[in-house]
Amino acid sequence: MTNTPPPAEELRLIDAELWQLDARRTQLLTRRAWLVAALQQLQAPQARPSHRPQWQAPRPPGSTPAAAPRPDASAPSVQNVLLILGGTLLTVAAMVFTLVSWGHLAITGRALVLGAVTVAALGSPLLLLKHGLRSTAESVAGLGLALTVLDAVALHGAVFSETAGAPYTAVVSALLAGSWCAYGFLPGADTLRLPRPAAVVAAQLPLFFWAIAADAGSYGLTAALLVTAVSDTVLALRVTRRSVRVIATIGAYGVGAAGTLAAGWLTWTASGPSAAARAAALLLLASAIALGAAWQGSRTPTRVPGAEHSLGLALTAGLLTVAALGGVARSALPAVWTVPVHLAFGIALLAALRADRLPETVRRGLLWASGAVQALSLLWTLPVVGVVVLGPLSWASQAWTGTPPDARAAVTANLTWPPYAGTVPLVLAALAGVLFLAVRDTTWRPRALTAAPILVWSALLTVPAVLELPYAAGLLIQGATTAGALAVAVWRSRPVELVPALVASASLALLSLATQPATLVTLGALVVLFAAASWRAAAVTAPTALGYAVALACATGAAADWSAPHTALLVLTVPAAAALLAWRLGDSPATVPIEVTGAATALVAIGMAVTDLPMLALVLALCAVISAGTAIREDRRPLGYAAAALFLLATWVRLAAWEVGTPEAYTLPVTIPALLVGHLRRRRVPETSSWTAYGPGLAATLLPSLVTAWGDPDWTRPLLLGLAALSLTLMGGGYSLQAPLVLGGSVLTLDALHELAPYIVQMADALPRWVPPALAGLLLLALGATYERRIRDVRRMRDILGRMS
Repeated sequence: MTNTPPPAEELRLIDAELWQLDARRTQLLTRRAWLVAALQQLQAPQARPSHRPQWQAPRPPGSTPAAAPRPDASAPSVQNVLLILGGTLLTVAAMVFTLVSWGHLAITGRALVLGAVTVAALGSPLLLLKHGLRSTAESVAGLGLALTVLDAVALHGAVFSETAGAPYTAVVSALLAGSWCAYGFLPGADTLRLPRPAAVVAAQLPLFFWAIAADAGSYGLTAALLVTAVSDTVLALRVTRRSVRVIATIGAYGVGAAGTLAAGWLTWTASGPSAAARAAALLLLASAIALGAAWQGSRTPTRVPGAEHSLGLALTAGLLTVAALGGVARSALPAVWTVPVHLAFGIALLAALRADRLPETVRRGLLWASGAVQALSLLWTLPVVGVVVLGPLSWASQAWTGTPPDARAAVTANLTWPPYAGTVPLVLAALAGVLFLAVRDTTWRPRALTAAPILVWSALLTVPAVLELPYAAGLLIQGATTAGALAVAVWRSRPVELVPALVASASLALLSLATQPATLVTLGALVVLFAAASWRAAAVTAPTALGYAVALACATGAAADWSAPHTALLVLTVPAAAALLAWRLGDSPATVPIEVTGAATALVAIGMAVTDLPMLALVLALCAVISAGTAIREDRRPLGYAAAALFLLATWVRLAAWEVGTPEAYTLPVTIPALLVGHLRRRRVPETSSWTAYGPGLAATLLPSLVTAWGDPDWTRPLLLGLAALSLTLMGGGYSLQAPLVLGGSVLTLDALHELAPYIVQMADALPRWVPPALAGLLLLALGATYERRIRDVRRMRDILGRMS
């Protein structure tokens, strides 16, 4: 048998064993860490010296060696930085020597020093390249190229001091470009990356400074820039070395942009056809450069850099061509033809669609250029179209003040006519023709066919104002334009195309406000026009016809010298017609818009009649009749409530017009229908509470009558109110109806208190002062003695009322 120690002794033994296990585990982990560190030191390369100082203590066993810090810069980067700084310092030293210490040497000494240093700087890279020191060779070569520039500066100061700066710079830059290029092609130096790009940079100067030296003027300087851009473009397209190609591309873009801007400025400021022709030639040269680069880039996209820019270059070429040819025409034609001429040249660019030999990218760029010219032309026409469309708004505040002199005066009553607007209709018609004839793409064709009629409509709208036709002729042309736009939109069954017709009709209606006959005839024609168009687009045209019918009704009332309340009766014919039309259409999509328009027109009529109470009552009653007639439809039954509310409002307004002050005259028309509706509700749904069926109707009369009775000094109203309340109380008790019982009893009690109040006051004054406290004490004693019974009576009364409906 096993001898089991006591629990306390067993717990002590277990703790001792656990402590020994923890101590052994810690010892083993420490030994393992030391072994891992020792193995890592043995695996490290023996050639790597230890950077630990001799005074540093050895790493203790078990400690983990720290990771070596990561260098912030690589060795090649540090080398390049050092070489660049060294070359820069040497160049600065050479400049200081040339500019400051030059005068301390004789001519021979100067030539020997600079020549020796330059030859050494240019020859050293050849030796460095043989030893594989490429970066050092590049740095020294850059120093040598800088020294050649300093040689040229020193020679000008010492030998050619009488020579002007421009021709000397032209010759020196040409010589430097040639010498640097030759140096870059030497057998030992052809791998250097700096000489040839530096030669390209130097080649940007000769032509420009030769033009300055020759006093060639602005045209010569611009030509020099563009010819330099031509050479840069050819170099960028032909050379395969990347560094040369990048510098040439930058030069082509930079110098070409400068020359193009200068040529554009010369075209803009040309004083005659001769100057415009010379500027146009420069612009055409710039266009040829861009077009050639785009063509070559799109043909060899894998070899030529920037081939993805071919589209932009072709676009630029097209715009420059239009600007060049348009500038020549602008100098020879009146200013009013400037935009049409540019538009004609822009449209001519569409010939690229038929040029099969053109690359696709170039063709697309030219098409975009044509589109840009057309968009700018359209933007130029917008002020004129805006004046023609929005100008008639001014007649809203000066209606029927007289016939304007012509169509332009009619639309510029409060606006200014834009200058050079005589060719706006021609521009709009040309743009519409392009959309009709030139756009053949399946994606863009439907959009073009939608936009083209809008442009035609805009052109026709602007014709009367541009030609300053008579006012009547302007109305006829705009009316015919509106009818045409509406017919096209209805025939094509595109609701979006109804927008031009709606805008044109609104502008026409406002324009007709100048004279009374024009207003009546125009509004009547618009009503007929949109009503006739409702057979296919009723959802838009029918409400529009109703809107113009409202305007016609108001104009007719004003022409007949009717007041606004009387004109409201004429306006109400529109909601009636809308209700009949909605009933006739049934479930058509146009039903709801027509009904909304009719409701809005009814509100307008009510607003017009608000100043005349009898007429307002009549208008409200007619609106109630229209609503009641609409509520006959199965899906419009809720409008019956609106009809009842309108009838009630009409009754109240009529009573107010008769100056009736009796509240029952206003409340009984509400109470009687409410009680009838509640009674019918209870017969249909017997579970309906009496508060729901009769409460609102009874409260509508009892409460206002009670308030009035409390302020009435006569006895007739309180007596009648008490009799009515008593009848309701008895009726509620007899039929077990909670609402009549509670409301009638409450009103009867309050009415009785009001009648007994004077006598109670008199009696209180006649009694001695000690009687009220004594009566109050007796009352409290009686209540306390019969408390339990009163509680049972209250509960019994509550149960009785709860059993009532």
